[in-house]
Amino acid sequence: MTSTEIKTNDRAASPATTVRRNGGGRRIDFAKSAPKVFRAVIGLDAAARAGLDPTLVELVQIRASHLNRCAYCLHMHTTDARKAGESEERMHMVAVWQEAEHFFADRERAALALTDAVTRIGVAGVPDKVYDRAAAHFEEEELAHLLALILTINTWNRIALSTAKRAGTDER
Repeated sequence: MTSTEIKTNDRAASPATTVRRNGGGRRIDFAKSAPKVFRAVIGLDAAARAGLDPTLVELVQIRASHLNRCAYCLHMHTTDARKAGESEERMHMVAVWQEAEHFFADRERAALALTDAVTRIGVAGVPDKVYDRAAAHFEEEELAHLLALILTINTWNRIALSTAKRAGTDER
């Protein structure tokens, strides 16, 4: 294995997958190469957040970034969560929220379960039980915003991973 390869043992990936990282070759700067698309995603992100609790927004974004293995977004959203007043303890527990339920309110657990299902949609879709649980905790408009937020963070994760963004180099 070269220094540009990383061995992973993720349940979502096949047993031992080799992920190639940017080995010195340049990747596009997405914002500069597709500015209209980049601004559209920013607009979707801003619209999705409207009316949602800022702490919940960050928990959802942290969880999706864990699942997608996006260190760039994980670093960004844990930084933002701290600024929003989130505790270190809860941020650490997001990765294992199902086993640490007592750290999160019912509403947060419903949002995290929906985040898991939508982010891993190719595995089992979004089960009715998960959707119904979220619908029981969020009004229809809030639920639509939550879904948009989950879709948006998954888009950002894919942009960051595809363009080999490095954690800690947030240019916002």
